[in-house]
Amino acid sequence: MAKRKRGSNEESPVDFGLGATLAHLQNNEDAEHGTLHAGAKDDEGWTVVGPNKKKKRRDSESNSHRQFQSNDRRDSRHHSNSHRHRDRRADSSDEMSEDEKPGREPTSKPIAPVVGAAHAFDNPFTPKGDTDSRQQPSNPFSARDKEAEANEEADKDKTTADGVSKTSRQSEREARRKERKLERNYPAIEHSPQARIQNFVKITDLQALALYILADGTAPQWVSVRNRTSIRQVVVLMVPGLELDMFSGKVPIESVLASGTGDKDDKPKRLSVDPDDYYPIRLRAHKLPAALQPLSEIFPDVWPILAQGESRGHNWLRLHSPISTMLTSQIPRSKEEKQFKKSRDHKGPLPQGTKHWENKRTPITEYLASLVEQRENEYVIHPAWFSSPEAKESAYANRKAGHQTAEDGWVDTNVEFLDDGKVPEGEIESGSVAAGRRVLAVDCEMCKAENDEFVLTRISILDWDGSVVMDKLVKPDVTIKDYLTQYSGITQAMLQDVTTTISDIQKELLEIITPRTILVGHSLNSDLNAMKLTHPFLIDTGILFPHVKGPPFKQSLKWLAQKYLQKAIQKGSNGHDSVDDARTALDLVKQKCERGPGWGTNETNAESVFKRIGRTTRTKSNSTRTGAVVDWGEPTRGHGSHAQVAIGCKSDDEITQAIERALAGQAQGKDGTSEHVDFVWGRLRELELARGWWDDGRTSEDVEAIRQAALKRLGLGSDSNEEVEVTGEELGTAVSRTVKHIVQIYDSLPRCTAFVVYSGTGDPREMRRLQTMQQTYRREYATKNWDKLSVKWTDTEVQALSDACKQGRKGVGFIVVK
Repeated sequence: MAKRKRGSNEESPVDFGLGATLAHLQNNEDAEHGTLHAGAKDDEGWTVVGPNKKKKRRDSESNSHRQFQSNDRRDSRHHSNSHRHRDRRADSSDEMSEDEKPGREPTSKPIAPVVGAAHAFDNPFTPKGDTDSRQQPSNPFSARDKEAEANEEADKDKTTADGVSKTSRQSEREARRKERKLERNYPAIEHSPQARIQNFVKITDLQALALYILADGTAPQWVSVRNRTSIRQVVVLMVPGLELDMFSGKVPIESVLASGTGDKDDKPKRLSVDPDDYYPIRLRAHKLPAALQPLSEIFPDVWPILAQGESRGHNWLRLHSPISTMLTSQIPRSKEEKQFKKSRDHKGPLPQGTKHWENKRTPITEYLASLVEQRENEYVIHPAWFSSPEAKESAYANRKAGHQTAEDGWVDTNVEFLDDGKVPEGEIESGSVAAGRRVLAVDCEMCKAENDEFVLTRISILDWDGSVVMDKLVKPDVTIKDYLTQYSGITQAMLQDVTTTISDIQKELLEIITPRTILVGHSLNSDLNAMKLTHPFLIDTGILFPHVKGPPFKQSLKWLAQKYLQKAIQKGSNGHDSVDDARTALDLVKQKCERGPGWGTNETNAESVFKRIGRTTRTKSNSTRTGAVVDWGEPTRGHGSHAQVAIGCKSDDEITQAIERALAGQAQGKDGTSEHVDFVWGRLRELELARGWWDDGRTSEDVEAIRQAALKRLGLGSDSNEEVEVTGEELGTAVSRTVKHIVQIYDSLPRCTAFVVYSGTGDPREMRRLQTMQQTYRREYATKNWDKLSVKWTDTEVQALSDACKQGRKGVGFIVVK
């Protein structure tokens, strides 16, 4: 039995023993009147509290079970307020009487004796139906009951004081639930640290990511795209001039004071960048220069990105355009084409597929080489192209400087004006692709003379129907140093008894070729140079079937025959057959007339991403997706020709504003109406200009004018021949200005918009210098001896170009979903 000892001068304490409490719940009459069990007093003044030990244990277990169930139910109702009122519950564990509270004077009312204590203070376990309203102390044996009672009082006080109703609390919980659901379902593009990447990410991978989100592209393996159907738009921004070495501190973009005093311990820590590591690097603001720190607030990582290029063996030769790589999508191959490629019996390029192609019969006159194309491909221009005397005099002066006039043995066909070649509609046979013209296919074989010039040794001319018009050997006027038999098929024995000279051939050609004659050939400029002949109406299969990398590259006639005609030519070591080569060129032109202008171009193997996106419908809509190009100059002339919206700008500020208008649906399309765009490609160029990387302005007068105006506006000089390159703190200012534009574009993006930024390439200047040197060498090597070459191309230069291309491939990229 529990006993309590009291002194002789102490008053009897109020008894709230466990026995009395349990007895009260069982309606024990004796306990209700405060009666103690027999034997409550002994000689030493001890008082027995509660029933005997066995009865106490039994009653306690049964009532505790019921009590805990009741408390659990009340706890569940007040669980949301338990944390809010934790301090209040702690204070309520020790209840004080009104007299014990601070600031109140104790009364002289004596404490009630043990007998009748239940009447003085109601038991806290009194049923709810009890009408006694006197203050009840908390049950000291039930912490759960105290907590529930405190929560109930707190809710009552809060509702009274703050006016927060149950309905408002439910609405808040509902709003929080919806927000959590949105966070769980919000789209994201992220890289898991546990994910494995096999190689460097390339620009083509960025394009595939955009096509996976918006069109029918395959899922990427290097990043995880979560809830891609919720991504509404994709914005791709090209920023040439950004380098990964800026993030590691290898390319300084700060002043000496900002980057430290120079001591090893004083230099700020930058991102650790391994040039051979292809995993993304986490952006941390404290490890970035001040100019780049805003990027860490937008993007989680910086990715090493490689540009596409062309290599031969272990040596790299050139890089592909990062714009074309992003905006030109390869057409997926069919199963038959894939199986054909795997065949061991097949060599060379794949045959051209026609399943996706719609033939468009086109007159041959649509394929005549223009004046610009003839100049770009180094043709000697016929005088009929020039209408004014001044232009003719200038052209004649150029020809005289190049030893290409009549004094040097050159002749011009009998065409005075270009209009002389037009045929009246009444004379054109209905449905004829020849359009009333006579078409002659020409191919020549040349040998190398002592002065290192290529001289004519055989000429073959075929008519439109394939019949041979001329096939003759030609005796050069100069001594031949190299017959080039492995290519020309000409030997010394073949020319031993030949008496026909080049002047004889020219006389026959002037009789055969009229103003209505069209000459056809492959790399026809070489043949005309050998014949020393000019004619205004020409068709070059090297121009009709352009190289995927563009001029000055050309596909070989052998490659074109394999791909488009499924024909093998120029086999063996006996040299080329000029008749066979001329017929092959003629067949290619005939095929072009039947298929249409797009046949043989990139449209047969690749297509614009805007066309591919345009075949896809928007989510929960029947409308098709659209795209926009925002670039410096006039993008409608080039890569923006297939986009529904093309906006030309003259500064990065205009680029930023134009992208915002396009995303808001305020940009005008080609039909003059406002377009809602799903894909936007843009380019910032001021950083590229500041670093001296902008080189394409010299190929167009309009673009060069924009470049000069930008140089002057940015205070970087206005002389077109001046090499512009800023470093150090000035470079940091240019980087900061560009990063500011990136942040502005990000801020203007709607929610659920994927944002991709890529630099395109690394520093291309050394690569361009070596490529120019290589072109000069090739041009001089064709006509000069080795000792007279101004530029010599050896293995050292080959390796230097390869290293420059490898360095130029390295770029950076950033990916995020706003």
